[in-house]
Amino acid sequence: QVQLVESGGGLVQAGGSLRLSCAASGRTFSSVAMGWFRQHPGKEREFVAIINTAGSSTTYADSVMGRFTISRDNARNTGYLQMDRLKPEDTAVYYCATSFFPNYKDVRSFNNWGQGTQVTVSS
Repeated sequence: QVQLVESGGGLVQAGGSLRLSCAASGRTFSSVAMGWFRQHPGKEREFVAIINTAGSSTTYADSVMGRFTISRDNARNTGYLQMDRLKPEDTAVYYCATSFFPNYKDVRSFNNWGQGTQVTVSS
């Protein structure tokens, strides 16, 4: 089982940037796909981005395409989400998650989750 710990959240003005990190413990990080999801208050968790095991393939939600970049460093057991040109509607709790059999359209396919990190974008 991979344990995940997110960091890097905080308060930023609209148009600014943040870089989230997802530190993984355990031996299987390089064998699992990694995704970032977010949850707005009172709403369901939604897909943000996903990266495959090798880091060679990525998929993004339309709402973040061109502004966010997902990456991973398997040697460091760490995943990242670079968030640029942030908007107030990006305010949410951000979670990283891993899965051996990911389906980004179904959050239930991700069986391993971090505790989340708050991102707040002020207008």
